[in-house]
Amino acid sequence: MHQLISDLQAAQVGEILTNEKLAPYTTWKIGGPADLLIIPEDKQKLAATVRLLRQHETPWTIIGRGSNLLIGDKGIRGAVIKLSRDFENLRFEGETAYVGGAYSFIKLTVMAGKEGLTGLEFAGGIPGSVGGAVYMNAGAHGSDVSRILKQAEVLLDTGELITMRNSDLQYAYRHSVLHTLPGIVTEAVFELQYGDRKQIASALAAHKARRLRTQPLQLACAGSVFRNPEGNHAAKLIEEAGLKGTMIGEAVISPLHANFIVNTGEASAEDVLALIALAQRTVLEKFGVELQPEVLVVGER
Repeated sequence: MHQLISDLQAAQVGEILTNEKLAPYTTWKIGGPADLLIIPEDKQKLAATVRLLRQHETPWTIIGRGSNLLIGDKGIRGAVIKLSRDFENLRFEGETAYVGGAYSFIKLTVMAGKEGLTGLEFAGGIPGSVGGAVYMNAGAHGSDVSRILKQAEVLLDTGELITMRNSDLQYAYRHSVLHTLPGIVTEAVFELQYGDRKQIASALAAHKARRLRTQPLQLACAGSVFRNPEGNHAAKLIEEAGLKGTMIGEAVISPLHANFIVNTGEASAEDVLALIALAQRTVLEKFGVELQPEVLVVGER
């Protein structure tokens, strides 16, 4: 590890932090330390970082804005990569949006609306980065990323930059090929359409108001915990199983929305995992439905 750090410093890749606690980097405010947290300055430095990690046979994990992510209490071994502000770029060319992987997905919807571009209204309240949204095919209100993404620039674990078209990503419900192909989304290209600014703003406002009314977004949470089973809703099943408000440690199944687990103070990853297991077990026993987690669980327990 010492030699790796020396090589990273020699390559001047960017900020390098050792034994950095990851909880502050997640919306759940949960997670132990990373052996290394690396924040590469730009695309070239990111490629150099990945090549050096590969050379030193060091595993790495990419984190965006920390939503939809549960990090184990013992943290993550190896390296964690977080994209710098250099990846928060955005430009519009007609009906096409070119967006950096670290750009806020919510902010993108606002900026597109100001340009009079429609297609992103569904994402008005979806937290996280553009890269994360592309990775998981984020969606809501009957639409998702697969409907509007033209292509994505992806840095492979070899350090090679490739362009993946929409069809290459093999999109499905909350899934893409990036779940099995190690890579980092550095830029996404979205194909939108010109629309009525007032209608776009109205739709965004309505989606935002509904989320604020029905979801505990002001509290430490990570978005929806479970995928919706086909033809059903995870929140409805969990609520009908009588689990709303159930607490383990300092984690609680939200009384407001049953598919959210909230950190009420100093909840551990184990508290959250115990609630996840309880919800899965109870819903299976009562309704015969297997709930599949939507959140990504990484690190050591």
